[in-house]
Parts: sequence; structure tokens; C-alpha cells
Amino acid sequence: MAIYLDHAATTPLTPAALAAYVEALGVVGNPSSIHTQGQQAKRMLEEARETVAGSLGAEAVEVVFTSGGTESVNLGVKGLFWARGGSAVRPRILVPGGEHHSTNDAVEWLVQYEGAVVEWLPVDALGRLAPSVLSDRLAAGADDVALVSFLWANNEVGTLQPVASLAEVAARYGVPVHVDAVSAYGYVPIDFGALGVAALSVSAHKIGGPVGVGALLLSRRAEVVPLIHGGGQQRGRSGTQDAAGAAAFAAAARAAVEEFPAFADSVGALRDRLVTGIRSAVPTAVLRGDPSAEGRLPGNAHFTFPGCEGDSLLFLLDMAGFSVSTGSACQAGVPEVSHVLTAMGVPESEARGALRITLGHGTTAAEVDALVAALPAAVARASKAGFADRRVA
Repeated sequence: MAIYLDHAATTPLTPAALAAYVEALGVVGNPSSIHTQGQQAKRMLEEARETVAGSLGAEAVEVVFTSGGTESVNLGVKGLFWARGGSAVRPRILVPGGEHHSTNDAVEWLVQYEGAVVEWLPVDALGRLAPSVLSDRLAAGADDVALVSFLWANNEVGTLQPVASLAEVAARYGVPVHVDAVSAYGYVPIDFGALGVAALSVSAHKIGGPVGVGALLLSRRAEVVPLIHGGGQQRGRSGTQDAAGAAAFAAAARAAVEEFPAFADSVGALRDRLVTGIRSAVPTAVLRGDPSAEGRLPGNAHFTFPGCEGDSLLFLLDMAGFSVSTGSACQAGVPEVSHVLTAMGVPESEARGALRITLGHGTTAAEVDALVAALPAAVARASKAGFADRRVA
């Protein structure tokens, strides 16, 4: 039986979420219909909206249900850009290096088709954007800046951003902020109301809910231009709402609140056990991201292994019964170096040996120890294989 250690990609559906999902699927009615059955579905939907809002320190009216994190990010970034006047008024978007592809690709689309101008802000060797960097950039001119968008927690290396400080800097210059909190949700406390940003993206399947449902938190003071037009069922989003998905999302959100901080503490302890074990078993391994417990996601351990191809390690560990990730993209069978690591200044030769191990609900100490025991053999074989583009005589 495989040991699942890729919770950053998706975490298993919790029993509570599954039960809520199955029960809700039996409820007939469109939430927008005014008859009794439609209103029953609407009641279930709105109760779910209130629960999700409560788990994030938001008001129910600020929750816009979406199809997942990617749509939430696209609606937040593109919607704010258009609402701020687009390229005709404020063409600039400020984004740190090493963001998730949903942000990067959305921004690049705006550059290509909407005349946006993106400025990539430098991050440090831990993958963190310093508030002083953002402050210096905005002090040089903020009138033409549409928005700032950044991750709460880096999805690859797990580094936490100084979100409150960054938000305060942007507010000082009157620039709205979108935060991608998809990786952070359920692992760190989030208080949307206290943060004061314009928009924040989350996804259900990262906290034990189903794939295919997420949310964009949109402040009462903020507006977005919709991506999808139709019936105007929600602020900034049209389309028949997935009441069953929302109910399952709410069940997972409720559990996330009830189990936190015990969950974060237990997963953090396992993460520390894993990091210590890997450093002992493979002394050449290099931990990437913030090394401090308080500076990174509790379930994230990201290493690079000199002389190894990350994909080789992944396949070898998969054959040994472990599900992990390289944290890098692979297109058309050609390995690509992680843009996150290169943004952090990691040389390409080192970045190619990346391996991301992420823990979550159900992870045990025995599973962590089993991976640590299997890793030296996998590293030895991957080192012997070398890089994928090496020349063979």
C-alpha cells in the first residue's frame, strides 16, 4: 500500500466532508429557484457560505464560491485589474518571483491580451518578499499600479510571507491586494477581516473537501469584473451554484477550525521529525525555504539533492511505495527547473534535484520514518543515473 506524502497537491477527502457531500447530493433544487425545493438548496448553500466565511474570519457576503483555487486566483487577479481601469488607467501589476502558476499565467495573459505591465519583485534566498522591497517600489510611484498579488505560503518550499506587513504597506499607498492562500488554508490561522486585503483565494481540496470547489473572499469594499457572465448569482461570478460541493467544503472547513491548532502542532512535529531524519540519512541534502518552524508551513519539507534529478527520485520513491512531488513542472517529458528555486537564487544544477514532501491528515510517524529509511537508496540510484540530459558515450 502506497504511503501518501503529497498533501500540498491535494489532501484526502475527510469522512465528514464525504458524508456531507453524499447527503447533499440527494437534495434536489436549484438554489436560485423560488419554489420550496430550490429554497431548501439555497438554505444549504448559504449555511455553507457562513461556515466557510467563519473559518476564514470573513463575512458570508464576502464569500464567492468558485470551481477551485485556480478560478479564484484568476477572478481575483484579472477581476481587480479590470475593475481598477485596466491598462488604460493602471496597467501595472506587482508580483513576487516564485508565485504559483495560476497567478503567473493569469498575469502573463493580461500582459499579452490586455496590455498589462507586470513587475516581478525580488524575493530573498528563503523565498520571502520583504515589506521594504514592496514599500520602496510603491514609494517610487503607485498611481499606475492596479494591484499587488502574492502567496500567503509558497506552495513548493513552504515559506510563509509577512502577509500583514505587506498588506499594510500596500494599504498605505491605496493599492488593493490579492492573496493566494490556497496552500496556507487549514495550516495557519487566517483572519480576512483583520488583514484588510481586497481579495483572498482558497480551495476546498487542500483542507479535506472535494476537488472542484473553492472560494474567493472579496471584501465588501472591493469590486471585480467577472470572468464568467450569465445570471449574476454571486458577486463577480455567474453560474448555477454547487450547493453539494459547498456543503462538503463547509464540513471540511468546520473540521479545520475545530482541529486547529492541535492539527498544526502535530503535523509540525512530524515535519521536524522528517527534516531531522533526512538530514541524518542523507547529509548532502539541502533544506530549502525558511528553516525555522514558525517561518514555514507545518506540513512542508522541501529538499534538493545534489547530483540527482528530482524526477528520478520521484519515480524511485514511487516504485518503493511513496507518493511525493518534485514541486516543479514537467512539460512534454522535458524536466524543467523550478521557477520558485531559481527566483530564490538556487543554481540550476542544484534546483534540478528538488523533492517536496508534504504531510497532512492521517500522516503518521511510522510513515515518516519509512520514507527516511527508503531515501538513501533512492538518492544513491538517482545519483548514479545523473541528470536526464547527460550525454551517453
